[in-house]
Amino acid sequence: MATTANPTRDDFAAMLDEQLGAADEGGFEGRVVKGTVTAIENGMAHIDVGLKSEGRVDLKEFMRNEDEHGLEVGSEVEVFVDRIENAEGEAMLSRDRARREAAWDKLESEFGEGKRVEGRIFGRVKGGFTVDLDGAVAFLPGSQVDIRPVRDVGPLMDMPQPFQILKMDRRRGNIVVSRRAVLEETRAEQRGELIDKLTEGQVIDGVVKNITDYGAFVDLGGIDGLLHVTDMSYKRVNHPSEMIEIGATVTVQIIRINEETQRISLGMKQLESDPWDGVSQKYPVGAKMTGTVTNITEYGAFVELEPGIEGLVHVSEMSWTKKNVHPGKIVSTSQEVEVMVLEVDSEKRRISLGLKQAQRNPWEEFAEAHPVGSKVEGEVKNATEFGLFIGLPGDVDGMVHMSDIAWGISGEDALALHRKGENVEAIVLDVDIDKERISLGMKQLEKGAPSADGTDAGALRKNQTVTVTVLEVRDGGLEVQVGEDGATGFIKRSDLGRDRDEQRPDRFQVGSKLDAMVTGFDRSKKPNFSIKARQIAEEKEAVQQFGSSDSGASLGDILGEALKKKED
Repeated sequence: MATTANPTRDDFAAMLDEQLGAADEGGFEGRVVKGTVTAIENGMAHIDVGLKSEGRVDLKEFMRNEDEHGLEVGSEVEVFVDRIENAEGEAMLSRDRARREAAWDKLESEFGEGKRVEGRIFGRVKGGFTVDLDGAVAFLPGSQVDIRPVRDVGPLMDMPQPFQILKMDRRRGNIVVSRRAVLEETRAEQRGELIDKLTEGQVIDGVVKNITDYGAFVDLGGIDGLLHVTDMSYKRVNHPSEMIEIGATVTVQIIRINEETQRISLGMKQLESDPWDGVSQKYPVGAKMTGTVTNITEYGAFVELEPGIEGLVHVSEMSWTKKNVHPGKIVSTSQEVEVMVLEVDSEKRRISLGLKQAQRNPWEEFAEAHPVGSKVEGEVKNATEFGLFIGLPGDVDGMVHMSDIAWGISGEDALALHRKGENVEAIVLDVDIDKERISLGMKQLEKGAPSADGTDAGALRKNQTVTVTVLEVRDGGLEVQVGEDGATGFIKRSDLGRDRDEQRPDRFQVGSKLDAMVTGFDRSKKPNFSIKARQIAEEKEAVQQFGSSDSGASLGDILGEALKKKED
């Protein structure tokens, strides 16, 4: 227990604090105080800060350079009191800590005001560099060294330069600074001054600084502008290097200045006359022109009519006969072609062209050279499930439907008679120019085929009743033939009789003979037969011969009388 006669160490400390005024000022420890150099010996400076004992500080902490510390006995300096007394009874002082504390106070003030600070890059650490801010050590991330990546930082080392404080944490002793922010701010100020001197529409000379795929950057005297590839010329430019090269001086016009982003858009073609002026008069719709293919895409080809004027030939307008073919298989780049103007839109700067329209419609030519009924010869290009496609003069195809291949056999069997690559003869049945279709018939060349007026060797005509022989029984009806070598035709299921029970194909057999009426001819002049139509016609004839049903006689009585008369 402490007494006045026998005080403890804590009592001495309390008395010392009272003597030094620690109760009011918080003590000497952890503070920066002023002291006087009392002696300089053995590379150490002895400093009296008003404590009961002096402290020693290494002269290196006072070095301004490698040879000069600038101290002498009696010099007044600021030091940091780490401890009032160590094990040897000396005060623990530090000039470096004093400098750091002073620097922190100054930096916190400047950080709060957003001011720049001066420092020196003196070391390299992981992810960046260390910076001396007049005693305080800060971290400079590698990404904050410059606006663009810097390969060699050597020239920047130990050189006084401004920095911007990004973050401070005194408790942890962390400071993060940026040199890039200072450069960007300076650059923005310079750009702002230069931009104020520029106006939209101004014509100015610049030097090509860099070329990219989409354009070129032009130095306008300290500020760059973008010359986009589409603004270099009215004609098609595939790459900016076709027009300019790095280091070349070019005359450009300022198209647009974005004050927010400080970006400048430049143009060269704006200094030329616009070839699209009066384009509607130069290229009227329907006019045929000669141009050069400049570009080929999936959807068509671009044709240059004159420098700066291009039109698009859509893939659908490239060929009359080649459908679903890549444009590159029809035309090639730099090829000279004849086209027709289909549409002109001056506002959108678009011209629609047609390649096939500059040529004669091959279906019109075929129709003139081969009218309906004429005989043609061609190669079987393709055989489908419904017919044959025949290659014809003029690079067009005609189709022979399976029902028009041969008489007396089914369409499937007729298809099996012909192969791809075989040369065949046919008759033109129909030409539809609008739908680009040509219908052909092969069986019409056979013996017994109906003529163009619907008659054959047996004088077959509409509404005539003839005896036919069943060739084939199908679900949909009967395939029949007139006589032994006459025309073949079809009786539909619904035409096999007036009653539903009679409309069953299975009640007939191949070889059976029956009477039917010719109801007409299809597009291939093939006759259509009907038993039902014959029955109706006979009933009408009976009514006319034996009186109207208004007399009171039933239709059955009239038919019965008619049949009896026919038997007599």
